[in-house]
Amino acid sequence: MDGQARVDDDWVARYLAQLETQRKLSAHTVQAYRRDLAQLTTLLDGTAWQDVVHADVRRLAAKLHARALDPRSIARKLSSWRGFFHWLARHLPLAANPVEGVRAPKRAKTLPKALSVDDAVHLVAPPAQATAGMEPPALCDRAMFELLYSSGLRVSELAGLDLHYSPAALGWVDADSAEVTVTGKGAKMRKVPVGRHALEALAAWLTVREAPRDGSNALFLSSRGSRISPRVVQLRLKAHALRAGTTVDVHPHVLRHSFASHVLQSSGDLRAVQDMLGHASIASTQVYTALDFQHLAAVYDKAHPRAAAKTKKS
Repeated sequence: MDGQARVDDDWVARYLAQLETQRKLSAHTVQAYRRDLAQLTTLLDGTAWQDVVHADVRRLAAKLHARALDPRSIARKLSSWRGFFHWLARHLPLAANPVEGVRAPKRAKTLPKALSVDDAVHLVAPPAQATAGMEPPALCDRAMFELLYSSGLRVSELAGLDLHYSPAALGWVDADSAEVTVTGKGAKMRKVPVGRHALEALAAWLTVREAPRDGSNALFLSSRGSRISPRVVQLRLKAHALRAGTTVDVHPHVLRHSFASHVLQSSGDLRAVQDMLGHASIASTQVYTALDFQHLAAVYDKAHPRAAAKTKKS
C-alpha cells in the first residue's frame, strides 16, 4: 500500500462497497455511513488517514458539539468513524484506531415540565358555578385530573384503580383515611394521601358512576362503560387543557411533575416526595430539586433588590 493515503482517495468508497456487498447492510444504512464519512473527510481537510490521532477525533467531536449537533447524532457519527478505522487498519499501517475511547458529549438533562401552582389549580378545578349540572363524563374527568394532581399518580396507576379493595385489585381509594393505594413499577404497592378537593370530586363522580359493562370493578370508566385506558386519559386531559386555555402541552405526567415540584417547594422533604412518587432511587427524585431551585431563583430575581439592581442600566 502507498505510504500516505489521502482522504480524497477511494478508501471510503471501498469500505461502503464492503458494507453493501459483504455485510448486506440496507441502502438506507449505507447512505447514513456515506454521509458520516463524507463529513469526516471534510473535517479532516486533507489529513492522511495514518496521521489521524485520538486528539484529532476529540477535536472534531467538540467542533460538532459547538455547532449544536445533538449528542445522539455525534455518537452515531463516532460509531461510523470507529467502524471505518477498524476496517482500514486491515489495509493501512495505523498505529491505533483514533476513534477508540472518544465519547460523544453527554446529553443535557432536560427537566420535567411542571405547571405553576395557579396554573395547575386552574386546570383541575373548574369554577364553582360550572360544577353544577356537570354531565357524568365531565365529572369523571374532573375526578381523574384532581386525583392525578393531588397524589402524583402515574396515568397507568390511575387507570388501574378499582372502586373498592379486593385481593385482585391493583389500587383503590379509601375516602375514610384519605389515601389511595396503587401498584407502581416493579409491582410495588404504595399509599399516597388524597387531598380534600380530589375526594370531593371523586364523591361527585361516584353519584353518577354506573356499573362497568366489562365486568370489572374499575373506578374510572370510558364512554363505553369499560375500564378507562391510559391513552384515553391522556387525550381527555389534553382536550380539557385546550378548553381551559392552558398554553403548554399538558399530559398526565405534567400533573405528576407539578405535584412533586409543589410538594417539594412547600415541604423541602425529598425523601417523602420519593416515597409518594414510588421512585426506587432517590436519584430519580432529585431532578425536582432543580425545579425547586428554578422557582426560588425566579422569586429571588423578582424580589431581591440586589438581583434587580443587576438588570438596571444607568
